[in-house]
Amino acid sequence: MARNTQVSADHNAPAITQLLAHFVANHPGHLAAGWSQAVDHEAHRTFLNWVGCAVGAARHETANAALAAVRLLQPAAQASMLGRADKVDMASAALLNGITSHTFDYDDTHLKTIIHPAGPVASALLALAEHSDASGRELIDALVLGIDVSCRVGNAMYPDHYDRGWHITGSTGMLGAAAACARLLKLDAHKTAMALGIAASQPVGMREQFGSMTKPFHPGAAARAGLMSALLAQQGYTASSKALEAPRGFMQTVSTKNDWSEISSELGERFEISFNSYKPFACGIVIHPSIDACCQLRAQGVLSDQVERVELRVHSLVLELTGKKEPRDGLQAKFSVYHGCAAGLTFGRAGEEEFSDEIVNRSDMVELRRKVSATVDDSIHEASADVTALLKDGRRVHVFVEHAIGSLQNPMSDGQLENKFHGLTNPVLGRQATDALVNACWSLGTAASLKSLIGLACINDQ
Repeated sequence: MARNTQVSADHNAPAITQLLAHFVANHPGHLAAGWSQAVDHEAHRTFLNWVGCAVGAARHETANAALAAVRLLQPAAQASMLGRADKVDMASAALLNGITSHTFDYDDTHLKTIIHPAGPVASALLALAEHSDASGRELIDALVLGIDVSCRVGNAMYPDHYDRGWHITGSTGMLGAAAACARLLKLDAHKTAMALGIAASQPVGMREQFGSMTKPFHPGAAARAGLMSALLAQQGYTASSKALEAPRGFMQTVSTKNDWSEISSELGERFEISFNSYKPFACGIVIHPSIDACCQLRAQGVLSDQVERVELRVHSLVLELTGKKEPRDGLQAKFSVYHGCAAGLTFGRAGEEEFSDEIVNRSDMVELRRKVSATVDDSIHEASADVTALLKDGRRVHVFVEHAIGSLQNPMSDGQLENKFHGLTNPVLGRQATDALVNACWSLGTAASLKSLIGLACINDQ
């Protein structure tokens, strides 16, 4: 896929590391009019969605394997793994909650960069906040600022950095996590710059891993790296003061495109969390328009057993990321636009259940997937899809989705987010505890402590 990029190194880049450090350390929080009520509400939506995803995947085989590995390290009990009874050290809690929050591929998405920002940032923050007994207000403030750092850096490098094969959630997430933890630790601008510098040497994640357990490892590892970077900086550990922008620093090493204005423009006035979106479907974001279209087809009366063929026209990025024709399990199916279409037509939805191994390998789903033909058409935006169902009786039913449900143009409501949360957490925690946890998430900004929320999210799973 051809994209324009800037190819020459910039030896006169602005002092981005220092700029961001000063911003994180000194920008006033919400109660001091640092940002609007709308931004603060979006932070609560982001946190709510993150908790639901993390709790929902707490018993997945990915979580079991990761926890078993962490236990071999014999960690001290400092922080909780959401959805379970286990307590581990802070760094391992950041890793584990980062993994579970991304395991279902159901987490938040900053659509401009395809970054899933809460995974690295919230996972690091909650572990540190639990251990340090921080307030909910302190966590929310740090969440807004940390997400701003990771997404602004992503804005500056996207799409070149992503096209090179980096999983941008992991490879910018350690910066957001470091910034957020530095804020929570109340580090000054100098130590915050050191935290960013330490984190800049720890980008993680390659797109080759999509469809495997290692994909959700990326936000978890980024969370752990960011937390450790802030703790190191707190103790006086040093790094380059221009680790982000230097010709051989992070950004110019991993991307030939660096638009520095994406970092500096309206810093402290425009907050990237405002552009966060939330998934109604448990899979790669570029599949969502196709699933939405197939759900609409079903709502119009098109049933899967009536279908002779499904003709799909999509942007090339859709097949580049999600072109798996014969997924063998649920993790692979999350990167199969063919399975997404089959799920939408068969069930009228595509939650985590529709990406279970059992459903993916069901004979009728395999047969229906093979009836889906996908054609690249780059005149169609990557956030859109053109779908036509050819029926056995000769009819053609067409749906064009310009902006799928969950996009900024067609966002999920608070009520829809709550319903998604219940679908994820009820099986783990039960309805009553989930109701209380939803309320705790919405009121987090006024909570003096996180103990109640964590207690609700970590009911014994024995």
